[in-house]
Amino acid sequence: MTQKITEQYTEDAIQVLEGLDPVRKRPGMYIGSTDERGLQHLIIEIVDNSIDEALAGYCDTITVTLMRNGACCVRDNGRGIPTGMHKTEKKSAVEVVLTKLHAGGKFGGKGYKISGGLHGVGLSVVNALSTNLEVDVYQGGQVYHQDYKRGIPQNPLTIVGKTSETGTQVTFLPDPEIFETVDFNYESLKSRFKEIAFLNKGLTLTLVDEREGRERSETFHYEGGIVEFVDALNKGRDVLFPQPIYINKEGENYQVEICFQYNDGYSEVLHAYANNINTEEGGTHLVGFKNSLTKIINDYGVQNKIMKDNEKLSGDDVREGITAIISVKLTEPQFEGQTKTKLGNSEMRGYVEKAMMDEFGAFLEENPAPARELVLKCVTAQRARDAARSARELTRRKGVLESTTLPGKLADCTSKNAKECEIYIVEGDSAGGTAKEGRDRKYQAILPLRGKILNVEKARLHRILENAEIKAMITAFGCGISNEFDESKLRYDKIICMTDADVDGSHIRILLLTFFFRFMRPLIEHGHVYIAQPPLYRVKRQSGDRYFFDDDSLNLYLDSLGRKGYELQRYKGLGEMNAEQLWDTTMNPETRTMLQVTMEDAFEADQIFTLLMGEQPELRREFIEQNAKLVEELDI
Repeated sequence: MTQKITEQYTEDAIQVLEGLDPVRKRPGMYIGSTDERGLQHLIIEIVDNSIDEALAGYCDTITVTLMRNGACCVRDNGRGIPTGMHKTEKKSAVEVVLTKLHAGGKFGGKGYKISGGLHGVGLSVVNALSTNLEVDVYQGGQVYHQDYKRGIPQNPLTIVGKTSETGTQVTFLPDPEIFETVDFNYESLKSRFKEIAFLNKGLTLTLVDEREGRERSETFHYEGGIVEFVDALNKGRDVLFPQPIYINKEGENYQVEICFQYNDGYSEVLHAYANNINTEEGGTHLVGFKNSLTKIINDYGVQNKIMKDNEKLSGDDVREGITAIISVKLTEPQFEGQTKTKLGNSEMRGYVEKAMMDEFGAFLEENPAPARELVLKCVTAQRARDAARSARELTRRKGVLESTTLPGKLADCTSKNAKECEIYIVEGDSAGGTAKEGRDRKYQAILPLRGKILNVEKARLHRILENAEIKAMITAFGCGISNEFDESKLRYDKIICMTDADVDGSHIRILLLTFFFRFMRPLIEHGHVYIAQPPLYRVKRQSGDRYFFDDDSLNLYLDSLGRKGYELQRYKGLGEMNAEQLWDTTMNPETRTMLQVTMEDAFEADQIFTLLMGEQPELRREFIEQNAKLVEELDI
């Protein structure tokens, strides 16, 4: 009989974390993660403080510098953090903000009327997670300075000079003991700053990279605000109205800003924000916009005899081809969940609906010709949607585990556990046959495509659903498309695009990604889509074969051989490999290399898909001319 030993659970086991200790102990609670996303979040926390100053009307310039030593410097021209002594804490207000969680000017309503950062933890969390932090405050003709190491002040706030400027400068070096990487991602920051500049017209936001070999800088400033945002999103598309419809309504405790424009496309692009926060899950402001848009267009169509009394357009009908930005600002925002991705304030729905009724309703009455054109466009969308309904029924699977409806050319895997299953979308029957022979049948499925799928950027849904290759993918995946997409029914955790390493293969890959982006976007957002990386070269030697995926690694290896005693093969397509080679190089989870398709910036992604796959070849030509220098050698 074994004796159970129980450790004593007494008052000594209760640990009290003082000051910023909780942040260093559990950083994920405060910044989400300690990977690159969490690292970037440090900069965003500081920039958000500067944005709060801008919203209050005291700041119009923010500069973010990625320094050569790995630090980041954020400088604004706002009022500066208060430098006086805090009455109860008996230390400078600067030190209180930098060392106390939930300390700031956002709680009592006196410091900031509108604020994106609700919790007051931003600057103190950055301080706690930095090896070194320096703060400089420009205020009242003086320059104040203080140093910190891992959240601990090294000296009191000290006057170090005189100035005629105002504002705050924070320079911090992220702690490598905390973060998996301390290398800031310029492109990710650029996307966020561009978005912030669009949402705050007149604000100038500059991003500077001083790191060796990466020197560059960009400035974002949009006097037109979200009107320019919509213009940018609709670049490359033919639009219904010459100018976007812009609505701006302000009350005592809120502001509603809406801009939208219709184009000749078939997808809707809606971005909703609350206090500059991207509310990806929507919320009351988005519900108000959608409901009012549908009601206004329906009422106008019936009242002006464009539609019959018994006709009714759905929300999908009136939003086909729309590009819209809904940006609201309010004093006491209520966000659902810690991630702040859904606005919960019930009153905001009414504010948005009233703004739409007043402004958009008046626009239609005052512009009868474009108003009629818009209603007719929506009616056409309704008829096309009716035609698509029957086609959709043919592609909808009855259940996740029922294989009787699966496409005949799919070589399915035997496992029914979606988490361990993956499907390869393979170019052509030849490569598909090789992949079927080389796969692990337990968890790898193969779906060969015959030719190129339809370019969904140029087609309505009923035509898309008539395409045999697209129908096969929808049926095989099992999760539906568009509004009927249900990720819980996805039959494979990984969807892997495996095409030849040539121009045709690249074209097929972009056609697939366009389809996923437009009709199954959560597949990309949640990391289910991958691109296989088959080798370009095989070096055959007596000691064994080696495979290479690029010219640089190949040439380095060949140089080490003295360029003799080997046989070199250049693969033009997947079909040139036998089943064993394809498994070893491209399909074996132990040895393969794959690229995961991510969507850090939906705005940039939307633009590039429109540019590459849309109706305006002159824009593609311009893109090629601008980027041709990036391609040193194109193998056709």
